[in-house]
Amino acid sequence: MACSMTAPEIQNKLRTLADKEKAKILQGFFKTGPGHYGEGDVFLGITVPVLRKVARECGATSLPDAIQLLRSTIHEERLLALLLLIHAYTNADDSLKKKIYNLYLKNTHYINNWDLVDLSAPNIMGNYLEDKRRTPLYTLAKSRDLWKRRIAVLSTFHFIKHNDFQDTLNISTILLDDDHDLIHKAVGWMLREVGKRKLSVEEKFLLQHHKKMPRTMLRYAIERFPEAKRQRYLNGSV
Repeated sequence: MACSMTAPEIQNKLRTLADKEKAKILQGFFKTGPGHYGEGDVFLGITVPVLRKVARECGATSLPDAIQLLRSTIHEERLLALLLLIHAYTNADDSLKKKIYNLYLKNTHYINNWDLVDLSAPNIMGNYLEDKRRTPLYTLAKSRDLWKRRIAVLSTFHFIKHNDFQDTLNISTILLDDDHDLIHKAVGWMLREVGKRKLSVEEKFLLQHHKKMPRTMLRYAIERFPEAKRQRYLNGSV
């Protein structure tokens, strides 16, 4: 049975699991150097499977404690906080789901690396907005903040899984001129996921936009295409 732990108790537990050598590797992998997208982020060196195990063990931790962890300067504490929020959300009634969604939206400043976004956006933002107006995603898509834009498009992964593609296409259109590689990858990935479920929908979008899409976005979108077709898109000869 999952137990409830306070944020300081969880932080102490995580420090017993820290690995300095892994921390160095992770800080390089997540681009924490000056001028990079993860500048200043701090890692303890704990792998995701270990964090998932900790989340299962302390799954009854309160929302205030989870939010305290989410506001940490330590990457693994923020990731664990999101795992706890997803667990709470999955088992919540409608009222509590709304509360968790609002807490998530209020704290997007701390969801500030691609792994944090990709883990949480479909499971909280996307899930909550499935049967609601999706205006918040369009606000995020137009933000100057990189991570808010990535949250916007990754949230639509939940809709894609239910064969609902329009918001993915709309937000992808908004982000076509984005200047960040991490948005190019995210949009291309979501378009590829659309194509897995209905190729004609993806191709209709690509035929309209492939000539102006950033190269990385296009490459991600057409990754699963037969090589001859990939080359036609890359050469602009479709």
